[in-house]
Amino acid sequence: MLEEAEHGSWTYCVDLAPEDGKRKTRRRGGFATRAEAAREMKAVLNGELRGVYEDRRVTVASFLRQWLAVKKEELAPNTYVGYEACVERDLIPAFGHYRLPDLRPKHVERWIANQRKTKRGKVTVYRIVSTLRNALNAAVRSWGLRYNPAKHSVPPRPRAEERTCWTPEEAAAFLRYNAECYADQLTDLFEVMLGTGMRRGEVLALHWTDVHLMDRKLYVRWTLAAIDNGEIHLWEPKTEASRAWISLSPRVMTALHRQATIQMNAHPDGRLEGLVFARPGGTPLRPQWVLDQLRKRTVELGVPRIGLHDLRHTAASIMIAEGIPIAIVSKTLRHATLATTINLYGHLFKGSADQAVNALARALDQAQTGQFRALPRGDDDLPLAA
Repeated sequence: MLEEAEHGSWTYCVDLAPEDGKRKTRRRGGFATRAEAAREMKAVLNGELRGVYEDRRVTVASFLRQWLAVKKEELAPNTYVGYEACVERDLIPAFGHYRLPDLRPKHVERWIANQRKTKRGKVTVYRIVSTLRNALNAAVRSWGLRYNPAKHSVPPRPRAEERTCWTPEEAAAFLRYNAECYADQLTDLFEVMLGTGMRRGEVLALHWTDVHLMDRKLYVRWTLAAIDNGEIHLWEPKTEASRAWISLSPRVMTALHRQATIQMNAHPDGRLEGLVFARPGGTPLRPQWVLDQLRKRTVELGVPRIGLHDLRHTAASIMIAEGIPIAIVSKTLRHATLATTINLYGHLFKGSADQAVNALARALDQAQTGQFRALPRGDDDLPLAA
């Protein structure tokens, strides 16, 4: 039904399929002409018939902001900040003025082409278009769009640069240099990171309640995230596999015992509580400060410059170099799947690949020097070997 309001605008009213046995009516007004109201009413009825209703009054900008509001409750703080930056800095300026149903693949492709002309980073473009695709997938799942116009527009994921890892000798020299020249809590923090392969945020969020020195184990329960190197949050690890027990080597045990002794002596009641690695007031260490200290000390020692996450990669590369099976390495690093470990560190298994093909060649050589015995077959079949 269409009706004209006193102020000259038009309104439509339609009965939709009942929900829970109750009548459902959609009434919308504010249309400038009767034709516009009729067109929207037809879209509503078609949407009711097909199960998809594309609201032409929703812009890409308003939809993306609504999507962000939902994702804020689901994502880790750092991840959300990255999504928000993509939306506000790039997606809304580029596509926000379009009506959501009017966005087309050609619009996305044209934007990508312009970014390539300006020599925008491939990783940055990939992340921005991936964010758009994820958002529009939500619109499709909620029956607000018939198809995702960015579905096939995401460029190939750029290959990650190979990270720098220290050799065992360089890692040992770094730990020795810290012990001799600094002997501070970062000395023990770096020892724990290299000795367990823990992530930066996991070490900085480690609490004494999750350290079981008698059992030589610790439990990863939290991770720390610093938003734009400012506001600090404690968050649950991103994957279920990350929340797990970690065994402690004698070297790591010594580092943790040293920190425990220092903190118990400093506490009025001689108790251990709060964070394992913290500032004097008990507040978390800032990741950027820890990274700055790592770089400062690597320059002083003269070993290759690496980042905090590269300490984890160094731990993995040392385990692989020592011949630890890939499944054990994956379990130690708490990867969600074995494939993740292989994708990250497959290039380090050159020695294992040599062993495999050499073993295959030996087996074939041995078989070639022996006599093959024909297996029982039909009368018309030829023997396998003389």
